[in-house]
Amino acid sequence: MADLRETGLALDPKYDANGLVTAVVTDAASGALLMVAHMNAEALALTLASGDVHFWSRSRARLWKKGETSGHVLNLVEMRVDCDQDALWVIATPAGPTCHTGAPSCFYRRVSADGALERIA
Repeated sequence: MADLRETGLALDPKYDANGLVTAVVTDAASGALLMVAHMNAEALALTLASGDVHFWSRSRARLWKKGETSGHVLNLVEMRVDCDQDALWVIATPAGPTCHTGAPSCFYRRVSADGALERIA
């Protein structure tokens, strides 16, 4: 019997024990990796309904709209789900830097072979 979550066409995210699914965000124009965060069912529903990307903040234990204080929102272009629906790929257009540090991406440091970090953006 086939697993409909893996072969079907219904969105049925496999949330973890905390009710979260990992969301990987890339830039629609450049393809650059912007950030990795988590969504709960409410964040996912708000994102799909509004077109503005929402997440669940584990550190603040609350729902948040990306850019709610900075204005650097993420506008949803497309969303994909992986084969077993335990991860989301959010393709978005950023309205400014994505990282809270002001960097365009949260992935602005490279790890060298000796473990040292090198700033790349």
